[in-house]
Amino acid sequence: MTEKTHKTIEQAEQEGKYIRKVRSFVKREGRLTKGQERALTDHWQDMGLNHSDGLINPKTVFGNDNPVVLEIGFGMGKSLVEMAKAAPELNFIGIEVHKPGVGACISFAVEQGVKNLRVYEHDAIEILADCIPEKVLSTVQLFFPDPWHKKKHHKRRIVSLTFVETIRQKLKIDGVFHMATDWENYAECMLEDMQNSPGYQNLSETNDYVPRPESRPLTKFEDRGHRLGHGVWDLQFKRLP
Repeated sequence: MTEKTHKTIEQAEQEGKYIRKVRSFVKREGRLTKGQERALTDHWQDMGLNHSDGLINPKTVFGNDNPVVLEIGFGMGKSLVEMAKAAPELNFIGIEVHKPGVGACISFAVEQGVKNLRVYEHDAIEILADCIPEKVLSTVQLFFPDPWHKKKHHKRRIVSLTFVETIRQKLKIDGVFHMATDWENYAECMLEDMQNSPGYQNLSETNDYVPRPESRPLTKFEDRGHRLGHGVWDLQFKRLP
């Protein structure tokens, strides 16, 4: 009997195997500003994490045993940097596929003197599979993921029963999965997936959504949406033993 070993997608492709990927994002690279490029060049060694390095040890990465918060899809990184600066007792890992956003995040973190933040520039699904050990995260954050609002594109939404189970495995016992969206249909689908996933407890007193926690910064986009009467839905579920 041969032992089955887990291969990264890159390894499988190098062996000539075709891997079909349904992406939850569109690769809109855009042009790097000089500041973003400089931040990536000058500070990646200190703040960047590489998918190719495989499984991480958070204690080694940060030099301490502080709880680890993972954010998936941090955009330009402003809110993530603000959260890390406001909570130096926590360690933050951000994952973003778009290089300009990663550069902007690093640049802002350096400007703000933030030391408790590391970032990946890679697909979150592959980072979760290949780089994040089980039961190490105290919180996973997924804020305003692409809603893929057309029904024919719903399969591209990152939140699914499989994804939810993957997150559960990465969370410590009592760790929290926190999601937020401004698309009501997506919020309803998120809630349904979470309620149908064993091993979670909804932290909502009404068994649906929670008020926006103070720890999640209010973005200008979200503030404008509130003024226009648009809704935002937050969900928080705790991993059970």
